[in-house]
Amino acid sequence: MIKLSRRKLIATGLAATAGATGFVVASKLAERYGLVPPDSGGIYGPGETLTYAAQRVLTRHSLAREFSPSQVSKTPFANEVDPLGEEFQRLQHGAFADWRLAVDGLVTRPASFSLAELKSFPRRSHITMIQCEEGWSYIAEWTGAPLSHILGLAGVLPKVRYVVYHSIQTDWWESIDMADALHPQTLLAYGMNGGELPIGFGGPLRMRVARQLGYKNVKYITRLTLTDNLKQFGKGLGSASPEGGYAWYAGI
Repeated sequence: MIKLSRRKLIATGLAATAGATGFVVASKLAERYGLVPPDSGGIYGPGETLTYAAQRVLTRHSLAREFSPSQVSKTPFANEVDPLGEEFQRLQHGAFADWRLAVDGLVTRPASFSLAELKSFPRRSHITMIQCEEGWSYIAEWTGAPLSHILGLAGVLPKVRYVVYHSIQTDWWESIDMADALHPQTLLAYGMNGGELPIGFGGPLRMRVARQLGYKNVKYITRLTLTDNLKQFGKGLGSASPEGGYAWYAGI
């Protein structure tokens, strides 16, 4: 008799129900196992749910492809951002000595870290491709503190399911689940291609989620909030992206 793991059973069930009886039944199976994204409502909800659930079951521990130094893009593309405001200019003028990353929410030790402190923590670098839903991409080396290390310092409570991260850009925020938050390639990046992270690419600090599209890699990060429920943030869809028409989960 062949024994199937719980993971294999879920994956097989998702595939079978999607093919046999459609997205609705597959969505119900995903809900049973807690694999429903926050933007699961609406006409595209069943499809979003199936995509997220299948990815989490089949690729939870997979790594984004890493490249060699010779493959780093010569002219990486920095997409435009809105003016960052007087507070950012003040911080920039002071070489970001006063830049802080706050960590709050469902943690045992709420904290605030300076850029210098973040740079003193264990660091990791990887050469990966960042891809945008608008069609551009480039390969770069990213250096930063693993997000998992920062969360460990703050003491994540067992019921936490998501990390919400905020930019100094007041209307821009995102979130990821704990599978991506604890993934070894997920960094709070402060370096790029052997130097400081340029302003145009999110300096002094950006989220680098190697397994998701560009818009999940938010620039100018100032705050992390740990939560078990995303309904209390914004319009309850999980991030600013689905509020603007994109999917909450943007796995690649």
